[in-house]
Amino acid sequence: MADASIAALPPKPRGFFPLWAAVGVALVWTAVHDLELSFEALLYGIDDMAEYLGRYRAPDFAGLPKMLTLMAQTLATALWGTALSIAIAFVVAPFAARPLAPNRVAYRIAREFLNVIRAVPDMLLALVFVAALGLGPLPGALALGVHTAGFLGKFCAENMERVEPGLYEALSATGAGRAQVVMFAAWPSVVRETAGYALFIFDRNVRMASVLGLVGAGGIGLALHDTLRLFDFGRSSALIIVMLATIVAIDLLSSWLRARLH
Repeated sequence: MADASIAALPPKPRGFFPLWAAVGVALVWTAVHDLELSFEALLYGIDDMAEYLGRYRAPDFAGLPKMLTLMAQTLATALWGTALSIAIAFVVAPFAARPLAPNRVAYRIAREFLNVIRAVPDMLLALVFVAALGLGPLPGALALGVHTAGFLGKFCAENMERVEPGLYEALSATGAGRAQVVMFAAWPSVVRETAGYALFIFDRNVRMASVLGLVGAGGIGLALHDTLRLFDFGRSSALIIVMLATIVAIDLLSSWLRARLH
């Protein structure tokens, strides 16, 4: 005989499927309305898309050494762009961290500087530098470095603000100046996170360096732009395959290095 003193089981939780379904339908309808999506036009265009993509089915690797040279130039652009972003962030980040900024004016100037360079698209920066310096990898490296310095500087500054304030105060109490506090307390405390961010930015810059070549910033992107203009789909396909293979390899290496840092 069951014990009458045992409390009854709580009611079964109400399912939220109808609510989530309604939210999903509302989001789809909003996207269709805002983006002016036409599923009918999309269905009619499938054959056209398949026909166009079919033009890339026969890659032409006749000039593979030249392609690899251009890809190496793209990697160099991404590498030096990342190095420039690290250099800018190294100088600006301490001014953009409240505990380390010498005064409120310097803090605000540093913060707004990082906001501005982060807000300007690297494609626009590349166009500006190409107009000023001419075609080549240098404008691409400068564009990537300036743009991504805004992100890296912000990440580093916020990490410095999360460091235990007592660490800064203890070093200052020994008579250390601001520069010494930054070099011997702030940066050593955030170096691991900064290295992870730098690897992520390099991974991102490799992709963007390929795209910036389309606006004259050198590398394999410029060659891809030229082959597409000439409707040389075989060579374009080969260039795309080289780019994809390199990006996948960089992504795997970057993921492995980031895992080793944690």
